[in-house]
Amino acid sequence: MAEGYHMLNRRTFLKSSSLLALAPTVPVFVTRTARAAEPAKDARVLVVVQLDGGNDALNTLVPLKNETYQKLRPRLKIADKDAVKLSDNFGLHPSFRQADKLIKAGQLLAIPGVGYPNPNRSHFESMAIWHTAKTDPEEYKGYGWLGRALDTSGGDSYTITNDVPRALRGRRSAAIALTRLEDLTLADAGTVKNATGPEAQQDLLAFVRRHAVDGTTAAEKMSAMAKATDGGNYPGTTVGERLKLIARLLKADLGTRVFYTVQGGYDTHATQQFTHSNLLFEFAGAVNAFFADLQTAKLADRVTLLAFSEFGRTIKENGSAGTDHGTAGVVFLCGPNVKSGVIGSLPSLTELDKGEPKMTTDFRQVYATVLTDWLGIKADVLGGSYETMKLFS
Repeated sequence: MAEGYHMLNRRTFLKSSSLLALAPTVPVFVTRTARAAEPAKDARVLVVVQLDGGNDALNTLVPLKNETYQKLRPRLKIADKDAVKLSDNFGLHPSFRQADKLIKAGQLLAIPGVGYPNPNRSHFESMAIWHTAKTDPEEYKGYGWLGRALDTSGGDSYTITNDVPRALRGRRSAAIALTRLEDLTLADAGTVKNATGPEAQQDLLAFVRRHAVDGTTAAEKMSAMAKATDGGNYPGTTVGERLKLIARLLKADLGTRVFYTVQGGYDTHATQQFTHSNLLFEFAGAVNAFFADLQTAKLADRVTLLAFSEFGRTIKENGSAGTDHGTAGVVFLCGPNVKSGVIGSLPSLTELDKGEPKMTTDFRQVYATVLTDWLGIKADVLGGSYETMKLFS
């Protein structure tokens, strides 16, 4: 773990034996670092969804009227008539009809052919590249691209997973991991001020002073969490519940700049058809409900969602009715401020490198654009100069 990295989760919090008596009542907010400047509460927000395992880009963003694609996938191909049309050349997997309202509103953008030079087909190695925005293995254990960005801009991040992904690890910024709302708010706002007994109060006071955080502020944040309500008609899926929790955190207006979560299961080596269809059905439905919820809460204009996977799948289906680890993938951006449709070009399915397509967009171009044009953070934290794209309206 890189020196200086500041991760906070409920397990970490409970390791402080002096606070065990307060464990049911003290919010995680009191443990967050004060080393980074506070962002404005109405600042723009990025929500990242990691499609873990290697999402099949070709069956997610389908190349219409492409005979090569159809020949390479005799069993797995998506027929043109079944695809959800995004442009003359591209359609989405039929499961994306769950995001019909988002698509009709022009709030979904797909970017095909996203990858990096000399692609790595290892889950671990490729994900490390995406998380750090570095291709040198010596730098995989360093800080993440979002952690470095928040180090410079101020603010913290929440990840709705058990552990903090490397993408959020920074030198000064705090990354808070949780899987349920109760990890943050387990008592009323007055509990911090009225902790059990003088000795416990002294322990809490010392703890708060060490972290330069005001206990009253923590209580106020707890109160905001209690007032934030659920909304929207979310599907009862893991990714649906996770985006529902992110929406509730957004409504509490904690000043958080980045939220992160994961949808797993995309490593479809065998019998891919039904598994992949269900995964995309769950993803599309959850994202659609998420933005409908935010629209009702008048928060949607502040939020952009980015979805990525560590690589795509092989362009040719295998003998087990699945696909194997590939190269370039598809990235999605969603929200009222993104351009709609498709930006970028499909990699050639005939001019290949080691049997697989060559990327057409470096993923760090997407990162650079999101940082500069959406979050207002200089893209030099990526460690290089990358041409931005016209992704936002």
